[in-house]
Amino acid sequence: MTGAAVVGLDIGGTKTVAALVGPDGTVLDRRRAPTPASSGPEAVLDTAARLATDLLPAAGAGPVGVGTAGTVDPATGAIRYATDSLPGWAGTPVADALARRLGRPVRVGNDVHAAALGECWAGAGRGSAHVLLVAVGTGLGGALVRDGRIDTGARGAAGAVAHLPAPGAERMRCGCGRYGHLEAIASGTGLAAAYAARTGARIEGREVAERAAAGEEAARTVLDRAGAALGGALAGLVALLDPTVVLVAGGAAEAMLPTTLAAYAAELPPAWAEVPLRAAALGGDAVAVGAARMAMAAQA
Repeated sequence: MTGAAVVGLDIGGTKTVAALVGPDGTVLDRRRAPTPASSGPEAVLDTAARLATDLLPAAGAGPVGVGTAGTVDPATGAIRYATDSLPGWAGTPVADALARRLGRPVRVGNDVHAAALGECWAGAGRGSAHVLLVAVGTGLGGALVRDGRIDTGARGAAGAVAHLPAPGAERMRCGCGRYGHLEAIASGTGLAAAYAARTGARIEGREVAERAAAGEEAARTVLDRAGAALGGALAGLVALLDPTVVLVAGGAAEAMLPTTLAAYAAELPPAWAEVPLRAAALGGDAVAVGAARMAMAAQA
């Protein structure tokens, strides 16, 4: 594997980040800009290419890596499915379009998959052969790393933990449009919806977590219910997938963590009692670092 630095891109619904990543996973430099999602895919790609171009003079001559929202076709680097966070993103040939703009090969993967790869390389999953990562943000995403490689599944969508049935969410609507799924209760959107149903006040999930930390009873109840649902689901997934470690990432995950840990410990079958649940370590750099790792692997 090359010893040169590599550029990794994180293309999300609200922000795009480019990072220059060294051969040990250290972020050497970064660029960031709002994602012009409402202006369409071409504007999103132009922004990503501009940020990457700023860093390319300090990188090697190899590929650029990209972690992006949406389901990515692992064979072509095109987007098979995406939500309205990036309007028109479904069908976008991200790998080919950025390769034309940057003049070099581009490797593309789902953003949560990339985050899991980054954590396994340079974060809280370092040294673990099999890692399950769940990212709790506006929505809910997941990824499974086996022997240092992402398990993408048959369609590039493996790890979609958002759509697991969850006790307590039966009357709550998931982002997919159906009811009763884990994302409907254990995500930023789920926190906001549950708080609105309980109090009538419409605030973002982040503020629900802040109010819970400040001691507000209604917010604490909502947060604890979400954390318990997440912890129980993760315990079940451990029995199914048999990972070495489970990582939780994302802003909402930190607020839920105490309740999540308690529910996880209570529900974990004895045969997997030694599988730890930990907070992820790379924060906002995880996707870009994992994307850079994908690019480095392409040169091996």
